[in-house]
Amino acid sequence: EGALLTAAAKAGFREPEAWPELEFIEELPFDSERKRMSLIYTLRERDRGPALALPAVPGYRIAFVKGAPESILPLCTQVLRDGQVVPLQPSEQREFLDVSAQLGRRALRVLAMAYRVLEAGVPLTVEAVERDLVFVGMQAMIDPPRPEARDAVRTCQEAGITVVMITGDQLNTAMAIARELGIYDDNEISLSGSELDEISDERLREIVGRVRVYARVSPEDKLRIVRAWKAQRQVVAMTGDGVNDAPALKESDIGIAMGITGTDVSKEAADMVLADDNFATIVAAVQEGRTIFDNIRRSIQFLLSCNTGEVLTMFLAGLVGLPLPLLPIQILWINLATDSLPALALSAEQPEPGIMQRPPRSPTEGILTRPIAYGIGFQGLLIGLVTLAAFVIEYVGLGGGVERARVL
Repeated sequence: EGALLTAAAKAGFREPEAWPELEFIEELPFDSERKRMSLIYTLRERDRGPALALPAVPGYRIAFVKGAPESILPLCTQVLRDGQVVPLQPSEQREFLDVSAQLGRRALRVLAMAYRVLEAGVPLTVEAVERDLVFVGMQAMIDPPRPEARDAVRTCQEAGITVVMITGDQLNTAMAIARELGIYDDNEISLSGSELDEISDERLREIVGRVRVYARVSPEDKLRIVRAWKAQRQVVAMTGDGVNDAPALKESDIGIAMGITGTDVSKEAADMVLADDNFATIVAAVQEGRTIFDNIRRSIQFLLSCNTGEVLTMFLAGLVGLPLPLLPIQILWINLATDSLPALALSAEQPEPGIMQRPPRSPTEGILTRPIAYGIGFQGLLIGLVTLAAFVIEYVGLGGGVERARVL
């Protein structure tokens, strides 16, 4: 709507004073099934209709309709040409749809415009209003991706994260934008909502890993896509901002709502809310999550290695008949001073180089993996043996006494 108002202003219209003769009476809001919306006005007294071929009689109602070209054009029986309303031929309708497709291939979003003068007694319902329309024209606009979006998509791909575009735009527009962002190439699959309706859930689960673009989809389609990915044992993060996105956000493993443009319903259904509505922020969050997980592992490995070393020192000393190398107060001091501070430092480590080039870890993988357990055992044994060796050298070899050996 903002882009349309800007275009109207450039054409010399100003919204407050554009058509003061029109009085708003009803709205038939947009929904993803119809892919269009209507505003209905009553004309106050004036000499002629507002720049259209409209009756000059005051008091009639007029419906202004806009939406997807493939949704609007089949409802049109006439076209406004050179200020005159003439019948719309099927060949012209196909020509308009071809033009819409051409604009879509240039990454332009296309809206079709139409209107209808409502006869007396016509109920203000979708079925009664949105038919026998007069086609006016189409408006093409571009919503360019943010400069950082392409780099964010490439980072995701390097990190083993599959980026899929699900949009209400027409397929040609979605494919053009996806190519620009590096999401889609000719070796991959794109599907429209109508094509998706013809595919069974079993078939969708088979091909979902190769589909990168979905266009003109319904809320039910989004839910099917999420479930198909989860059936492949993948962790699914879903972004959305509308009421219709709420089921898919709830079904996904990580629902991400838009903080600026998102509805309250989508925010309630989501697990995360983006404060800046920026896809690059999601990528930054993934990097931060990997860093935090790595730092938790480092801290735990360090603490368990040290504690294992203490246990082995005491156990081996008792096993060979030596006095206790450490007193309880010494163990407490080690845990408080020499263990805690380094562990805190490890928890604040900066990301490792190439952290976003690593493949994702398995969802079933815990913090303590087998290699880490081996590392803890080796490091703990090394700490225990070195500590016990120093104690034995001082206590037995040098005869320094147990007290001196304990503090060496």
